[in-house]
Amino acid sequence: MSPLLTIAAEEMENPLVPPIPELVIGLIAFVIVFGFLAKKLLPNINKVLEERREAIEGGIEKAEAAQTEAQSVLEQYKAQLAEARHEAARLRQEAQEQGATLIAEMRAEGQRQREEIVAAGHAQIEADRKAASSALRQDVGKLATDLAGKLVGESLDDHARQSRVIDRFLGELEEKAEAAR
Repeated sequence: MSPLLTIAAEEMENPLVPPIPELVIGLIAFVIVFGFLAKKLLPNINKVLEERREAIEGGIEKAEAAQTEAQSVLEQYKAQLAEARHEAARLRQEAQEQGATLIAEMRAEGQRQREEIVAAGHAQIEADRKAASSALRQDVGKLATDLAGKLVGESLDDHARQSRVIDRFLGELEEKAEAAR
């Protein structure tokens, strides 16, 4: 048999089953590679995985702590906002009360000034009335004495006489005015 036929016959036996020496060498190589990986690489991989797990757990704890802190800050903010709103409402109420007080004071002051103006007006009217009455009395007295002097035919220049005539004349006028009412 030729060497080619021998090789062909050996290969024909079972192509799925490797020869025993190759199987032993492959098994030894596998154990060496697996041992190397288990001794050198696996602890490093486990170490890296443990560090990642710790980092993730630490990150979760930090996130939970940050969320708790954010929640407390939010509650503080809401409390401060509620307090600020309460303070603003109080200030508005005070301003409204002060405004109402100021309006009442201004009304009272306006009323007082109006009353003063009215009183001053009445006093001025009374003074003007008295001045007009006095001026009218003098004018009427002068006219009456002139008229009486012409009627009587003598001069009524005497002051006392003039006063009596004027008073009597004005008294009669007032009586007629009162009777007409």
